[in-house]
Amino acid sequence: MGDIPYLAARYALPVSFTDIDFALSLGGLIAGIVVGLTGMGGAALVTPMLVLVFGINPATAVSSDVVASAIMKPFGSWVHIRNHTVHWGLVRWLCTGSIPGVLVGTWIFNATLQESDAADTIKFWLGAVLVVAVLAMIAKTYIARRQKAKYGAQTQLGIDMPVKPIPTVILGASVGLIVGMTSVGSGSLIVTVLLLLYPLLRPSVLVGTDLVQAVPMLIAGAIAHAGFGVIDIAVVVSLLIGQIPGVIIGARMSTRYDGHLLRYLLIVILGATALKLLGVVSSLTAGIIAIAGVVLVCGLMLRELRNKDDVHEEGEEPAEVR
Repeated sequence: MGDIPYLAARYALPVSFTDIDFALSLGGLIAGIVVGLTGMGGAALVTPMLVLVFGINPATAVSSDVVASAIMKPFGSWVHIRNHTVHWGLVRWLCTGSIPGVLVGTWIFNATLQESDAADTIKFWLGAVLVVAVLAMIAKTYIARRQKAKYGAQTQLGIDMPVKPIPTVILGASVGLIVGMTSVGSGSLIVTVLLLLYPLLRPSVLVGTDLVQAVPMLIAGAIAHAGFGVIDIAVVVSLLIGQIPGVIIGARMSTRYDGHLLRYLLIVILGATALKLLGVVSSLTAGIIAIAGVVLVCGLMLRELRNKDDVHEEGEEPAEVR
């Protein structure tokens, strides 16, 4: 590979204990739980966090996150495979498009690295894709409500649901291209379009299928990105220390909780992050928006828990007096 004008690539092996950033590990833990629980938001959280919070070069952030995700997602996938919540037909057709797509996206990423303004270009890509991801999450919420009203009590379909090959391959190729360029989209974009294509697909199967289909694509992308020498091994290891237990915890939780309030929180945080990456708002303004969103969603969670407790208490029969 030719010299990258702004980047000193780093493959420091072995990584010592002092190279581990446990603040990064905490961020990885949170992102892992979100991915396991909702199937969305992993790279959309991690890559901007690496750039904006930890000051890591955008190219290094993208490549390192692709590698970390390729290692992390199989752990969450295994939980869903054991629970039989993976539609293997969908996985096959998505991978038919996503693997070549991610290779083309990584080739575009590599070509961009040769430019003097590569860092600014990749930040713009990230901001633009986050805007698309936020719109996709909002659309998913609307689509899910509309389909619930439309289909009512119709039986949801599981792992034997018929597949529409052509649109599924196109979806895989499109998302693979975006992932290769930015590392973002393997969850948030796939889940939304799958919901449009397969409105009766059971939520747990939707999440499980999304996690499993991402694994071959991310492995292909990780190998391609590794060839470009922009991966920071210390960053990858620091992320995985949190991401691996996080995605296992989230995947186990997904069978009992649909994570709908987490999606609202993701929308606010990713929206603020996108505005910052695009230069629309300052870091302070983006931080205020994100903090306000966290406070609001935490309040909604507490209210939801309180309402559940009230319903539980009302449903209890009074004890018999003897």
